[in-house]
Amino acid sequence: MVAPRYWLLKSEPEEFSFDDLWRAPRRTTAWTGVRNYQARNYLRDELAVGDGVLFYHSSSDPSGVAGVARVVRAGYPDPSQFDAAEAGHDPASARAAPRWFAVDVRAEQKVAEFVSLERLRGEPRLASMGVLRRGNRLSVQPVSGAEWKLVLALAGLS
Repeated sequence: MVAPRYWLLKSEPEEFSFDDLWRAPRRTTAWTGVRNYQARNYLRDELAVGDGVLFYHSSSDPSGVAGVARVVRAGYPDPSQFDAAEAGHDPASARAAPRWFAVDVRAEQKVAEFVSLERLRGEPRLASMGVLRRGNRLSVQPVSGAEWKLVLALAGLS
């Protein structure tokens, strides 16, 4: 068995917040609509059942880690790419060779204390964390085990 890995998934809270995930049936949702090839590759090839997720509110005031989730279904073709009514519809993507992928995530814990981007930046041990790198706008990004533990501690979780 492979040890779980850790990820940061970004969502704009006006579109889908951690509270929305918390209220979802079984506290679970499909993570759809990702339209960046590097993030797609992570979803398709690397996120695995059991992996931990830092649920990050982006493009908000403040931005930061709002909750913790777990991957409960590994990469599969994102159904929104085939639905013309969806914002992520991709008419060039074929069912026989899908371009975009999704995973399912389940909310595990609300943070005791929201961990803002400013607070993350203020922690020297997180200096190399992907979300803090200039120009890194990926909505799906890996998090090291040390970063995971430190962010959980900042959030008041163990």
